[in-house]
Amino acid sequence: MTNDHSNCLEIQPCGPVRGTLRPPGSKSITNRALVCASLASGNSTLRGALDSEDTRVMIEALRQLGLPIAAEDGGRTLRVTGCGGRIPSAGGELYVANSGTTARFLAALVALAHGTFRLDGTRRMRERPIADLIDSLRQLGTDAASEGGGCPPVVIRAAGLDGGPATVRGDVSSQFLSGLLMAAPYASQPVALTVTGTLVSQPYVRMTLAVMSAFGIDVLPGDLSRFVVPRATYRGRDYEIEPDASAASYFFGAAAITGGEVTVEGLSRASIQGDVAFVDVLERMGCRVAHGTDRTTVAGAALRGVQVNMNAISDTVQTLAAVALVADGPTTITGVGHIRHKETDRIGALAVELRKVGAKVEELADGLRITPGALRGASIDTYQDHRMAMGLSLVGLRVPGIVIRDPLCTAKTYPRFFDDLQRLVEGS
Repeated sequence: MTNDHSNCLEIQPCGPVRGTLRPPGSKSITNRALVCASLASGNSTLRGALDSEDTRVMIEALRQLGLPIAAEDGGRTLRVTGCGGRIPSAGGELYVANSGTTARFLAALVALAHGTFRLDGTRRMRERPIADLIDSLRQLGTDAASEGGGCPPVVIRAAGLDGGPATVRGDVSSQFLSGLLMAAPYASQPVALTVTGTLVSQPYVRMTLAVMSAFGIDVLPGDLSRFVVPRATYRGRDYEIEPDASAASYFFGAAAITGGEVTVEGLSRASIQGDVAFVDVLERMGCRVAHGTDRTTVAGAALRGVQVNMNAISDTVQTLAAVALVADGPTTITGVGHIRHKETDRIGALAVELRKVGAKVEELADGLRITPGALRGASIDTYQDHRMAMGLSLVGLRVPGIVIRDPLCTAKTYPRFFDDLQRLVEGS
């Protein structure tokens, strides 16, 4: 990989990659654990945490709320002093950058406080929907409003969360529900949440429930359409964070694209992260997958196109799109209409960039149909989206002339991604 010092990175083709690695901690688990530990009674130590832009934004916002968090070991160990549900801050401005988890989780969390809070972020964050979460907070007794036509900035005049019944829309982002679930135990009465619409990214809600349970509060979800959250208190604890399964998908994808073999340590079928199921899609395409008690191995082989609903693993769509380019026959991805509201419109952006490298792409309302063609080099725009950069960089392991523009956008969740990818290539 060569950097031309103009914020572009050319990926060099290679032979079959072979190696073992452990990606950094899960962003999704880290930010959930930070919320639960901050609200807990007692102190917590979070081990294996992710140090990235998204987690730093969350940590800084929590500190502004008066919640002490000390980082050690390069940010991989976080010591959190819990507030017992009593948020010290009486109001202020909170910057959430382009972190969806930070914006949605904190909007619910600050409703527990007493004071006026304003949450704002980047230009793209000001385009990302939050109106449905605001509506749910209002149903629970919170004075909340959007200054951006249903998007941030959000102003919350908090006086504690009343609780009671509320509906929450599930077909735009599961983060609305997750934020409400984590704050709900500290409402003045039990909270009964009913999901309207089809709940997207259901494994992330199960992850939220698993983290809540680890900190001492159990919620029985049933069929994930209705949740009753009791009044309760999180308990501080030592908590180990798994490696990021979404990040692991890139290395599994590298094995598939190059015909190599990659083992990711720290991830197994027992993971609380839904994105471990990405390897099942690769297996359907022809890869060989081996599951261990604390590791997963993917070996590449001749690939065939598949038709797959990726609603439950939508953060791996860009990875699969890259793999689809070297498969025999078309690949159809459905069930992911909600990813148009992520860091970029990931359906539209993928269609544009995949066509650049020679694929025929049909853009669907809820996904893509990708038909491989004669692949060629191209400069890939990343739209300030970390997953566009990481996912489409894999094409360059097979195709000469793939240049990633703005590779530093990976700092959002994986600052050392290209270093780790290079080490994997060099170790083969």
